[in-house]
Amino acid sequence: MAEAVVSFVLESVRDFTIQEAKFLSGVSRQVEAAQTELEFMQGFLKDADARQGQDETVRIWVAKIRDTAYDLEDVIQTYGLEVDSKKKKRGLKNVLKRFACVFKEGVDVHRIGAEIENITTKISTLRSSLQSYNIREIRDRDNSGGESFLQLQERLRRSYSHVVERDVVGLESNVEELVMHLLKDENRHQVVSVWGMGGLGKTTLARQLYHHKKVSQHFHSLAWVCVSQRFQVRNVWEGILIKLISATKEQKQEIKDMTDDEIAKKLFLVLQEMRCLVILDDIWRIETWNLLKDAFPNVKTESTLLLTTRNQAVALPPNRNAFLHELQALTEKKSWELFEKIVISGRADIDLGMCTKKRELGTNMLRHCKGLPLAIIVLAGVLARKNTDREWEIVHENVHEYIRKGIGHEEEYEGASWVLALSYDDLPYYLKPCFLYLGHYPEDSEFLVSQLTKLWVAEGLISLRQQRHGSEKTMEDIARDWLSELVERCLVQVGTSGSNGTIKGCRIHDLVRDMCLLKAKEECFLQINYSLPETTSSVAAEASQLGKIRRLAIYVDEKADRLVSSRDETNGLVRSLLFFGQREWMPKSIEGLLSPLKDFKVLRVLKVEGLYQVGVELPSEIGNMVHLRFLSLKDSYIKMFPPSLGNLVCLQTLDFRVLTFDMVIPNVVMKMKQLRHLYLPVLYRANGNLQLSTLGHLQTLYNLSIEYCDLKDVGRLTNLRKLTIRGSSSLQNLEEILKSAGSTLNCIRSLIVFVNYYSNSSEEQAMQIVSSCRGIYKLKLDGPMTELPKELHNYPNLTKLQLCRCDLKEDQMEILEKLPNLTILKLANALEEDTKILVFFSKGGFPSLEYLSFHYLPEITEWSVEEGAMPRLCRLEIEYCLGLTILPDGLRYLTNLRELTIRKMCRELHYRIEEDGEDFYKIQHVPSLVIGEPYEDDYNRGRQLSGYF
Repeated sequence: MAEAVVSFVLESVRDFTIQEAKFLSGVSRQVEAAQTELEFMQGFLKDADARQGQDETVRIWVAKIRDTAYDLEDVIQTYGLEVDSKKKKRGLKNVLKRFACVFKEGVDVHRIGAEIENITTKISTLRSSLQSYNIREIRDRDNSGGESFLQLQERLRRSYSHVVERDVVGLESNVEELVMHLLKDENRHQVVSVWGMGGLGKTTLARQLYHHKKVSQHFHSLAWVCVSQRFQVRNVWEGILIKLISATKEQKQEIKDMTDDEIAKKLFLVLQEMRCLVILDDIWRIETWNLLKDAFPNVKTESTLLLTTRNQAVALPPNRNAFLHELQALTEKKSWELFEKIVISGRADIDLGMCTKKRELGTNMLRHCKGLPLAIIVLAGVLARKNTDREWEIVHENVHEYIRKGIGHEEEYEGASWVLALSYDDLPYYLKPCFLYLGHYPEDSEFLVSQLTKLWVAEGLISLRQQRHGSEKTMEDIARDWLSELVERCLVQVGTSGSNGTIKGCRIHDLVRDMCLLKAKEECFLQINYSLPETTSSVAAEASQLGKIRRLAIYVDEKADRLVSSRDETNGLVRSLLFFGQREWMPKSIEGLLSPLKDFKVLRVLKVEGLYQVGVELPSEIGNMVHLRFLSLKDSYIKMFPPSLGNLVCLQTLDFRVLTFDMVIPNVVMKMKQLRHLYLPVLYRANGNLQLSTLGHLQTLYNLSIEYCDLKDVGRLTNLRKLTIRGSSSLQNLEEILKSAGSTLNCIRSLIVFVNYYSNSSEEQAMQIVSSCRGIYKLKLDGPMTELPKELHNYPNLTKLQLCRCDLKEDQMEILEKLPNLTILKLANALEEDTKILVFFSKGGFPSLEYLSFHYLPEITEWSVEEGAMPRLCRLEIEYCLGLTILPDGLRYLTNLRELTIRKMCRELHYRIEEDGEDFYKIQHVPSLVIGEPYEDDYNRGRQLSGYF
């Protein structure tokens, strides 16, 4: 991964020298020379990265290159920031002090210049060493007279059509579905793709289809080819053609004598004229498909291609009628069936049904496999050689290693790890650090996409240069694209999805995480400390043998007496510090709990969330951490907002959504001119107005208080896209202010307005604000409102609307159903109280609505849905609507409804929607029905649920 590090450092130095050139004038020559050396180095690093796993010398070189590149970035940026700070302070000094400052600055220039030259010399020496070592020649050369590493790897991955697995479990439904797609005559697919992570059984499934009786009878001819990483296009075409025509010796010679164009044309005609099935197993890259595709017809034909791949981009090739089949992990039942089948195969001395101890151990060990057939097969293969309970216990004690390495517990190729690592090895250099970054997160945890993308940007994994290449896309947009690519490559799993299908949360499979941590350790990318106080130094010493620790993830548990050690000499090198698991943690003392953070001089990322202990103090020295790009103290009881935070001029994300009420925010945010995302507390005060007009890069502004912030400043935030605003009881000339900010407000895409419960004018303010933001895609209104803006239907982009704790009159539904582009509507405690409301959805109403949610609407006693209303509705959720006893008959007309969730409704309604109930016919057509428990409490106690919002 040195290639990625050097590339990112090079981009970072370029960006910094462009933005802060005036502060580097004294060392510009040295910086330029260092950049040149890094550029020369890039040419050798791809081969060095690939080789370091098999050559200790190369591994040491790569580690040194990585650390030297980081050192260069630290020196240049630290110097630039120091000069900037001194120039700002110098304006306040008298003439004598100014001369002293100039003299000192000259000394610093000499020292920094020499330091940069020293690092440049190191880079040059390392490059010369790599050049003389001839990495490329070693990489391709036979290893000890035998196969090279790549040749061995390729041979181990090769699949053959004649091999039929004996132990196949859990693929029956997959085979049945895919056979149907392969055999159908109407609307047939040119391409059928099996997509999934490594080890799920894609090749096994393809073999089941290849040898299926119905498939072999349906197709005139079949061909199987495993597409290796170093495939030759001609060889692939030749192999397929020879198999499809069952070539004689003479025909094989004719094919050998053909040109590439002639072979492609011949294969094209055979596939067009005959009914053939061609299986291309293990295609990794879309570039591979692009090289092969010209020999496969893209016109109507009876032939079919079946692809197996880990890459969704390959599974859905452009300009082809393709069907995507995503292979899933095995259920617990099927996992045990496969496990048992292998363990007892051919052995009469083991019966897991009778051996209580072995069954208990086996069940526990299977949980680590998480339904991955490859891992189950490896584990079962190990245990099939073990006879006694004690031998099984030994495997159980170190089950991860046995799954990872296999039978011998030492040979990588016998286990699951190397198969999964192939996906990592195939990543482009820029995605490797993004993937390794996921190792920060604890096992089985789901991480928020919105925060992860900000962390990647703060770490410099996405550069300004890439943003320019992405046209109007922000760096956060590019980060989301890269995360999607990791999902498409089956290294990341989608967790929580938004109501509009966007990815909100992700996770990684436990075995993929193990592989991720293994790679992160090899690359010295990340260190995880599981408890404090004593482990930090020893773990750091071990990890630093081949590199300096740059990122720390600390998992705080009940054993810890503090968050981080102040005695660790490696603290001054750490760039990223993320804490996890501290919510239930109670330290002996909170005094000075965060003080050791001042030792982290070059820290870029600091995440300390969920500190529930009241009165934790953020040290004023945090203002010295001038490299910080990301700071999150979300959901923590922080005592105060230190004014020194204004020194953090590089800060991009500040999440200060602390749990402390009535906090005073000093007017220093305006100094953080690089801020892209600002999250203020829910309730805060300020001495005068918080000035925000200098934050020209700001995209997200959360909890803007009209009372303590000048709305005129918002008009100057031309990059603002997400705004959360809280109403006030005393604001004059709002209409005039909003008019002056019109062009900026029209660019806002997401708007959340909290209406003040204690102000009669707050509803009018909210209406004026909404009326000024006509470009919004997403709108949430929270608080007492009786009417919606009448011109809402003229908002061309409005697709998502959420109304919470409102007092809307019953006629407001007529406004809502006329919104032409509304796809998502959430109503939560949004209607007038003490009114029996008939909710009426008329014919033609909500023409684009795809998702509808009713949550705690006790006023609804009847709900009418006419035929023709909500024609595109796919998801419907109804919860805590305790007055509703009957579902509308019109639900049966919603033919596109795919998912219906009903929870905590009155018992009478639950009786009616049971399979033998009176209303079941209205919803029986819905494929996914989620019916939860009825609400057991009385109606009035249900009112307490309003606090949920």
